[in-house]
Amino acid sequence: MEQKKSHMKWSWVLMITFIVLSIIDIRFGLLGFVCIGTPIYHALRGRGKIHCSKYCPRGSLLGKFLQEISFQNNLPKSFKVKNVKNILLILMGVMFSISMYHALNAPDVIKAMGFGVFRLMMSSLVVGMIMGVIFKPRSWCQVCPMGHGTALIKKSQDNKKSALKNEIAGYKRAS
Repeated sequence: MEQKKSHMKWSWVLMITFIVLSIIDIRFGLLGFVCIGTPIYHALRGRGKIHCSKYCPRGSLLGKFLQEISFQNNLPKSFKVKNVKNILLILMGVMFSISMYHALNAPDVIKAMGFGVFRLMMSSLVVGMIMGVIFKPRSWCQVCPMGHGTALIKKSQDNKKSALKNEIAGYKRAS
């Protein structure tokens, strides 16, 4: 299998650029859709959570800038359970959906959508930074809704492949 080059040493620049551009003009907040869509794209292409380990600008930023100020505590096991990850994924999805629903009814839809995406991106970054100081720098990555969502996509794809293989094997035995 081909080894994918990691962009984690510099991809934090993309997160900083996103924040600065969004502060200058909130319409740049729409660029957050790239950050939301890229992991989903990779997962749908069968690459699983490759975005998390090779490309994620948020993970890169947390890893680079929190290393020196982090207390380096391990994330409690209770945070890593599937139910917590599911709750976070649902919470972020609901927050995002409500935000986009309200944006569609705003006088300036583009600005409202940009603000909604920017707010979601910044809230997850702030939570990630707090977690990164209290625990290890990339602790957020262990509970990240995007990482969990892409893992669910990969699991679904694997289940479909397994079911198809079993079905084919059943046909061969029956023949």
